[in-house]
Amino acid sequence: MSEPGPVLETVALKRSFIQGGQRIDVLRGVDLRVAPREIVALLGPSGSGKSTLLQAVGLLEGGFEGSIRIAGQEVAKLGADGRTAVRRDRLGFIYQFHHLLPDFNATENVVLPQLIHGASRPDAEARAVSLLTSLGLGARLTHRPNQLSGGEQQRVAVARALANRPALVLADEPTGNLDEATADVVFAEFIRLVRDEGSAALVATHNERLAARMDRLTRLHDGVLG
Repeated sequence: MSEPGPVLETVALKRSFIQGGQRIDVLRGVDLRVAPREIVALLGPSGSGKSTLLQAVGLLEGGFEGSIRIAGQEVAKLGADGRTAVRRDRLGFIYQFHHLLPDFNATENVVLPQLIHGASRPDAEARAVSLLTSLGLGARLTHRPNQLSGGEQQRVAVARALANRPALVLADEPTGNLDEATADVVFAEFIRLVRDEGSAALVATHNERLAARMDRLTRLHDGVLG
């Protein structure tokens, strides 16, 4: 039986901007592979292009050159509907700020993406409760974001990202807005849940200590991986 292909593969990925009449090359030919169930740290200083790379891979912006394959599908040239379908069906996103919907409680924030994905409400609610409980939020299911601590809000964001069982989770400084002690706990729970769910993850961070807890690290410098 042949080995499964990578969950993510980019080839010669480039992204440039025009600023003040000058061309700025942010990504200068990024070749990257993430295997199934692999958790990869993307290291680099501020301004190195980490967020730009995640935005390109997450199909959140256009204007890039090169190839992006997600779960074996070439997605770089998809139209708006195709990109939306890939984001919905195959990707999960976690950001430095949780971006929870303030008028909905913790369970509802995890239910909503599942309903959009086509799950029934009973199944979506059961999945949300299971994920949140596994993250230590069993007593906070009906609390709205403003009733939760920063660490609790980010746990809800982790559950939301995993709700639709994505092939790949993209995380951009997922604990960067938390104090060190809380960040350690939330990150450990994030790693555990990603492994339990069988997803792969690409995690942008500048934190070498957190990066060391992942399967592999790669560094982005001057728009290329090294």
